[in-house]
Amino acid sequence: MIWLGGVAAFWAAALALNVWLSNSPWRRTWAVRLAVPAIFGLTILVVWEGLVRGLGVPSVILPPPTAIGARIASSTSILWVDFVQTFVKGALSGYVMGCSAAVLTAILIDRSPFLKRGLLPVGNFIAALPIIGTAPILVMWFGFDWQSKAAVVVAMVFFPVLVNTVQGLAASDPMQRDLMRTWSASYGQTLLKLRLPAAMPFIFNGLKIATTLALIGAIVAEFFGSPIRGMGFRISTEVGRLALDMVWAEIAVAALAGSAFYGLVALAERAVTFWHPSQRGE
Repeated sequence: MIWLGGVAAFWAAALALNVWLSNSPWRRTWAVRLAVPAIFGLTILVVWEGLVRGLGVPSVILPPPTAIGARIASSTSILWVDFVQTFVKGALSGYVMGCSAAVLTAILIDRSPFLKRGLLPVGNFIAALPIIGTAPILVMWFGFDWQSKAAVVVAMVFFPVLVNTVQGLAASDPMQRDLMRTWSASYGQTLLKLRLPAAMPFIFNGLKIATTLALIGAIVAEFFGSPIRGMGFRISTEVGRLALDMVWAEIAVAALAGSAFYGLVALAERAVTFWHPSQRGE
């Protein structure tokens, strides 16, 4: 009961601190914007540690954060190899190929009403296919190495980016397009100087969605066959050995990598779409 009381007191103190920071005169500064989620995350870890140790939860059910941290520190070489195999080779390469293909396909669809009527429903059908069914097929087609994981990622990220790009290309104002035609601008000039810049908020929305889908797809694909490395391979193997601390270590690395990847895309969005009202806080 002492453990539980301490956990509750810490949670209440952290909550009060976050509320105070959120309402303080410095709430719009970068320091406070970073401090609020950091305090919240630290609070979750402390509460997790206190509940697990206070209630005597077995480590095979839920290891405490300190045990997970110790496992990360002692297995950095394994975690790094798995990170490179899954994130860099599988998720990142598939993300680049899938998103690039989606943007180029969206431009083709924008040029052809026939493709818009025919290709979008097919893309919707492909996006609705469950990854649990398509992943083993792609693994058999492309082999057990990172190429099959990249193929799964391409299939997962292609349609969200395609739909957002198609919508973005149609987002420019009709009067602006008429003005470009008045100036005798070609389709390429209108695309580069008006329609693609106007579509950037939509494109980045799709790119941000695809960051999480890419890592999920690469990890799930490794459950159906991979060399003796990779996050998905390690998770499935260590679960069978009841080494839950290693499983959670892989989950933590995947979560950090996915968050960092999303953050980089969000920073690129701010740099490219600085003119948009959403980036100016309007």
